[in-house]
Amino acid sequence: MTSPQGARPRGGALRLTVFLTESDRWEHRPLSTEIVHRAHTAGLAGATVFRGIEGYGASSVVHTARLLSLSEDLPVTVVIVDAEERVRAFLPLLGAVTGERLVTLEPVEVLPPGPAPEGGA
Repeated sequence: MTSPQGARPRGGALRLTVFLTESDRWEHRPLSTEIVHRAHTAGLAGATVFRGIEGYGASSVVHTARLLSLSEDLPVTVVIVDAEERVRAFLPLLGAVTGERLVTLEPVEVLPPGPAPEGGA
């Protein structure tokens, strides 16, 4: 299953998720922005940034929107879904900016647009 540059993948695909915080930077701009721009330049089907309201990671420090003192460093995830070969080809570009941050890969099934297929979601 290959998809032309920027086209939506069909069937089996790979979801790449990068776990960050709002304070993570790459050359004075948010790291999430850098990842989205690199994914776009690489021609991946799409990338989305999600801002969390609470979370913790390897540092064991809880970041939450409920406490004003910690609300400036909330969790952020960048999610990219595309054909496996395209996502794997992107990993070296991603690794150059993510360092020791958590990155996961998961197989996913991309449904065609329109009503859900018979017998399931």
